[in-house]
Amino acid sequence: MSSVISLIDPAFDIQVLQATAPVLVYFWAPWCGPCRLMSPLMDWAATHYGDRLQIFKMEVDPNPESVGKYNIQGVPALMLFHAGIAVAFLEGVKGKQDIINFLDANLSGVN
Repeated sequence: MSSVISLIDPAFDIQVLQATAPVLVYFWAPWCGPCRLMSPLMDWAATHYGDRLQIFKMEVDPNPESVGKYNIQGVPALMLFHAGIAVAFLEGVKGKQDIINFLDANLSGVN
């Protein structure tokens, strides 16, 4: 069973851009109400998709370098990376089926 791992700016390149498998980064903030709704879905996704990708969560306020580099304008936001490239983006609170659709569509043919 996989879990969602906290991520900070200094580790972004190694953990995300140099990863050999797809990586989903969940950008969030503790003051964000919709993020509180999304966090359990990220735990669910880590359990159900953990054999196909790694999921990290990055708090936006203490990590301005990555947030700025990837132009994260609002939270919650999801960015999927593969081979060091951002390949898909989803912003705003989403339901379980939205997450399934996003991951299935963007992971097909990746591994």
